[in-house]
Amino acid sequence: MKVILRNNAAGNLEVYVAKKDLEEEVVSQKIDGDIKVLTLTNGWELSIPKDQPEKLPLTIDAKRLN
Repeated sequence: MKVILRNNAAGNLEVYVAKKDLEEEVVSQKIDGDIKVLTLTNGWELSIPKDQPEKLPLTIDAKRLN
């Protein structure tokens, strides 16, 4: 699914999923091989490619793990 990574007003990393109309803050990040796993405040875990541009906002393909 396509997600948008951006910083919220407080400067924290946030994920927006347009198809779900979901906007959640990232509470933790971990590297697992070639992917980065983002854990959101609602409990979702999303995997994204580890190597990505640092400039935000960024639209990227993500896979929901749980």
